[in-house]
Amino acid sequence: MNKPSNPLDKVSRDTVCTCQECHHDLARDCIKLKCTCCKEDTHSMILDGMIGYGTAHKKFEKDFKDEVQVSIDSVKLEGNIFIPKNAHGIVLFAHGSGSSRHSPRNKYVAEVLNKAGLATLLIDLLTQEEEKIDDQTSHLRYDIDFLSQRLIGATDWLLKNNETKSLNMGYFGASTGAAAALAAATHYPNEVKAIVSRGGRPDLAGPVLHKVKSPTLLIVGGNDYPVIGMNQEAFDKLKTEKKMVIVPGATHLFEERGTLEVVARLAADWFSIHLGKQSGK
Repeated sequence: MNKPSNPLDKVSRDTVCTCQECHHDLARDCIKLKCTCCKEDTHSMILDGMIGYGTAHKKFEKDFKDEVQVSIDSVKLEGNIFIPKNAHGIVLFAHGSGSSRHSPRNKYVAEVLNKAGLATLLIDLLTQEEEKIDDQTSHLRYDIDFLSQRLIGATDWLLKNNETKSLNMGYFGASTGAAAALAAATHYPNEVKAIVSRGGRPDLAGPVLHKVKSPTLLIVGGNDYPVIGMNQEAFDKLKTEKKMVIVPGATHLFEERGTLEVVARLAADWFSIHLGKQSGK
């Protein structure tokens, strides 16, 4: 006699529920409780960090948050994605020299963007093994071609996923990550709608700056004197819509009271304009 099939066996442990009525986190919980408000299309699978094996959702009905693995060629990069309810855009973060997705400054900016209705993906551009090597040599953090290729791979990942491919995309780059963002954006002149640089080194993308089509905002600390000149040099080479803002009293890491809040507000405004509903797709 055949054993009756268990409905739980048909649902991955990683499948989440996006139903706005029951507010369950996992689809398996819905099945256990015999939830009647859910339908199959409100269950979306996350497998090996790849969002989108379920039905495509152009708009999330509730906030979605998860740790993901972004597969790029032969490596898998760790990341954190947050998609707020009814998000109208997504910002991919390119971390700077010696930093990671755990950067408290970028995490703060991401939270402000989330509150403004923008999804965010913070990823490590280096694997753990590469980070160990770079801690000793510091050569990968300044390899803009290498970093931009990783960012290109992450962009492809977002463009292929059902839950993110319909969202207007932008880049947020810090330090050398800003140069990587500008270089990667030249490969996606139509897809990358805006770029924001915080204390960045856009000058390191010098050879391709004239090719950048994405509207670009450069934010620099008023007391970060060497970097001001580097940003002015890059600003002059940009041929797209552009703006440079100097935050008074701020040093390179924007650690002074209130300065990071200014950065977050400027970034949220820039992305809301260029990734907002009025910008189209």
